[in-house]
Amino acid sequence: MAFSAVFLPQLQESDSTININLDQASWIASLVTASLPLGALTIGALMDRFGRKKMCMLTALPFAISWMLLNFATNVWYIYAARIIAGFGGGLSTVALVYVSEISHPKYRPMLLTFNSVFVTSGILITCIFGFGLHWTIMVKIFFLFITLSLVGLMFIPESPYWLLVFKNDKIECSKSMQWLYKDKMIFEEQYHRIIASTDTKPDEGCKKSKLTQLKEVLKFYRKPIVWKPMLILLLLFAFQQVSSAYVIIFYAVDIFRRIGGSFRHIGLIDEFVALILLGSIRFVMAIVLALISKKVGRRYLMFVSAIGMIFSSFSLGLYMYFTRTSSENRNEIGERSLLSNSTQNLDLDVEPDGTIAVILVLCYICFSSFGWLVIPWTLIGELLPVKVRGILGGVMVSVAYILMFLIVKSAPFLMDSVNLEYIFIGLGVVNVCGLLFVYMFLPETLGKTFSDIEKYFDGSKD
Repeated sequence: MAFSAVFLPQLQESDSTININLDQASWIASLVTASLPLGALTIGALMDRFGRKKMCMLTALPFAISWMLLNFATNVWYIYAARIIAGFGGGLSTVALVYVSEISHPKYRPMLLTFNSVFVTSGILITCIFGFGLHWTIMVKIFFLFITLSLVGLMFIPESPYWLLVFKNDKIECSKSMQWLYKDKMIFEEQYHRIIASTDTKPDEGCKKSKLTQLKEVLKFYRKPIVWKPMLILLLLFAFQQVSSAYVIIFYAVDIFRRIGGSFRHIGLIDEFVALILLGSIRFVMAIVLALISKKVGRRYLMFVSAIGMIFSSFSLGLYMYFTRTSSENRNEIGERSLLSNSTQNLDLDVEPDGTIAVILVLCYICFSSFGWLVIPWTLIGELLPVKVRGILGGVMVSVAYILMFLIVKSAPFLMDSVNLEYIFIGLGVVNVCGLLFVYMFLPETLGKTFSDIEKYFDGSKD
């Protein structure tokens, strides 16, 4: 995700061996999100058929191919192909969340699932640091080495005990997997018996019903409030998440910081690549903080804090840039009049504020978005949707989110060329206010609630 932030500026340099224009740059940044939905929709059936471990290993292959293509790239079409393949691999990687949830002890499962964002942000931070001093051709070789080592490491992990029991009905292999995970004999026996009990289902009577009857039952279930209400909430949450454009800032970080520097004559005390590293560091730290407190602090509260911080940051940045630009234009007008009138009075027209405050406000925007809006909607997929449809609708939600991301990331450069940044950030402030009101009115609290409690909420039984 963050690779385009350091990749594109290097491709746009005069001595680059591959020259690109604005339209090609937007495709390079956005193509990775265009193919993500395909991977997310594909992996569900594959992980059920072939197993979680094998699909985790399969996920490494598209990334390896992508880095190889970039390493041998001689024109922009190599880059397009690499980004499409990488995006497909990113969609496949949703199997990791399923795998972690099935091998985790119930006590630590919420924290381990939230730590997904920690590893994502650590990858972004590493990319930002590498981009500060390394050429992209060196970076792709390093990342190819990383993914190769990951593939080797995945060979030594156990298969999901749930998959072995539910899909293969293999209690012996399930027991071996549990013994690998839990070295303590008492914990092993406790967790093994818990899994056996939780997966002890009645014989499937679906084969006795006609296909038409089964289809009618499925459609009837989808019309229930416990399905369509959380689905609609998630769709709108992802819409607000994407339109808030925090991902756009991550994809085009260096370019945005340079635009800010251009608006203020220079970026100020912070170099654009230093600001990029700060952005990655902020996301990494906030992801750790969020993972640590997620066991005790409710989702609604975290979303409120995140939205209020984003509202403050976006409005402050937009108004600061607007009034600074207006003041600069007034000084220039006074200067022109002074020259025309041959005035000799000492006008300090060259004193102009730099972009340090603006860059800090952008970093604050990412900081607050990382505290809730960039992370929590993804985790809510596993909490709001009923278990019976979580696999199918979960893939649909992820796909919709990435399609929205593709459209917004693709159009962002052209919007920034057409509209001043200050107006864009004021607009984002309005979007964030709407998002805050939506969360306040419609998002239920899930902390400490069972799946049954959440279903009762959507079914109208709140007591």
